[in-house]
Amino acid sequence: MVARARVHASRGVDARRVRARGRARVDVIARAVKEPSSAPEEALPDENFKPEQLKFQDIVSLWVTQILQTYGGKESKDNAPVCEGVIDDLVGGPIFLALYPYFRRYGGVFKLAFGPKVFMVLSDPVIVREVLKEKPFSFDKGVLAEILEPIMGQGLIPAPYAVWKNRRRQLVPGFHKAWLDHMVGLFGHCSNELVRNLDKSAEDGEVVDMEERFCSVSLDIIGLAVFNYDFGSVTKESPIISAVYNCLQEAAHRSTFYFPYWNIPFATDIVPRQREFKQNMKIINETLNGLIQKAQKFEGTEDLEELQNRDYSKVKDPSLLRFLVDIRGADVTDSQLRDDLMTMLIAGHETTAAVLTWGLFCLMQNPELMKRIQADIDEVMGDDDRTPTYDDIQKLESVRLCIAEALRLYPEPPILIRRCLEDVTLPKGAGDAEVTLIKGMDIFISVWNLHRSPECWENPEEFDPFRFKRPFANPGVKDWAGYNPELFTGLYPNEVASDFAFIPFGAGARKCIGDQFAMLEATIAMAMVLRRYDFELTTDPKDIGMTMGATIHTEKGLPCRVRRRQPVTTATAAAV
Repeated sequence: MVARARVHASRGVDARRVRARGRARVDVIARAVKEPSSAPEEALPDENFKPEQLKFQDIVSLWVTQILQTYGGKESKDNAPVCEGVIDDLVGGPIFLALYPYFRRYGGVFKLAFGPKVFMVLSDPVIVREVLKEKPFSFDKGVLAEILEPIMGQGLIPAPYAVWKNRRRQLVPGFHKAWLDHMVGLFGHCSNELVRNLDKSAEDGEVVDMEERFCSVSLDIIGLAVFNYDFGSVTKESPIISAVYNCLQEAAHRSTFYFPYWNIPFATDIVPRQREFKQNMKIINETLNGLIQKAQKFEGTEDLEELQNRDYSKVKDPSLLRFLVDIRGADVTDSQLRDDLMTMLIAGHETTAAVLTWGLFCLMQNPELMKRIQADIDEVMGDDDRTPTYDDIQKLESVRLCIAEALRLYPEPPILIRRCLEDVTLPKGAGDAEVTLIKGMDIFISVWNLHRSPECWENPEEFDPFRFKRPFANPGVKDWAGYNPELFTGLYPNEVASDFAFIPFGAGARKCIGDQFAMLEATIAMAMVLRRYDFELTTDPKDIGMTMGATIHTEKGLPCRVRRRQPVTTATAAAV
């Protein structure tokens, strides 16, 4: 019989403790659009900084100690309540869903043990701020780096500090104003292909899997923007989509499986799912290596200022790959370039496809809200077929708020993973105990819990895009500033406005460098499909289900009936 989850009080911690708990100006948004966000330079350590290094004996010592604390009654050094997980609960579905009931019962910090694995789970904005902003280099990617290394190598997401610092300095300049200006047109072009492809489905009244369509258009955008390669997946099947998705499913499997059998010699030749993983990686690597070799055939310039000021409307190859090939130093190998591109391929197309899928899913359950959003789009775009401009994006506030709210309810990814490189004592936040993260400890930052916390959001389970225009505070969460809409000054209400209760692109020095790219892309795609079509979910919302790769996917797709619509005025929508 599987034991029920239970909590052990450790060093004075009461396991039953009670847990207390304007519109942005267009000119400000314009500045935010023009200046791609990234971690401020003051957040980065100096040139001589070297993070703590974990030794093998550190990991073994911590592992033995955690087992003794969890199962042998040994006094805890970290002062955290321990939740002994029910294995069936944790591996029977997406782990981010399994963590939420524990969070509501045990609080914003608890230790989760299942099998030989032990994780500290963090779901409190004050504590998350400490880890991501105040002490970002006291942590590395830990388990995440281990499970992503076979896929992304040492790309920007899983890379250790020394590699990350070098690659970040070369990648961030690529997301500059002139390039993003040009990308707006590209986003519109690819979204228009999606719209045209949906026309026949709308005429015939057929059911369309919009998750699959969003995956296709986001892959086409990444292909052209990053590689100058047209996957053409909106109009034809692309084997790389299924290859990427299956590889990410394997990564998710490895993150929670209690024994790393894939490291056993010959496992990739014997175990069916490992053989499939090997074949999928071959497809992806052959594609990326071919694109790199193609880009290297043409000579470019190494002058950063010239690259950033070029007229991208007249450049034959405006891709990020071209920029990186031109600007890379002699120490950047083809292998490192491949790792960077793999990271952008996965992070770029997965995140956008997921937020569009869940955003549309939520809107279809709120038809009156959908009409209001469509009326706003009509007001800005009119009834012609032109693609959105930068000015339009600034005015399409309700669409951007829908994207933000979809990211709140369905964060991509729903969990951030870290490993502690030195002992770190955490602030109390909404709890009563002072918890210490021990060197070598693995950490789950549950973005899902954070974004759905009743301590941080009113009616957190409701889809309410306009919540971001209202302030919210909770004195019960010590040292949390609450959500302040006056600090919402960019394309989306980031961690500054929410004081780390809303972190859709991460936060701190290792925040996603492509957040502006993703928001522009998603806003344009959503605006263009909603301007032209009405959507109706053809199954019970409860049957959609969730599964996890790098992001949250539906279990069986998003089946929708698509119909052409007539433009709606704001006044008409207000009367609905």
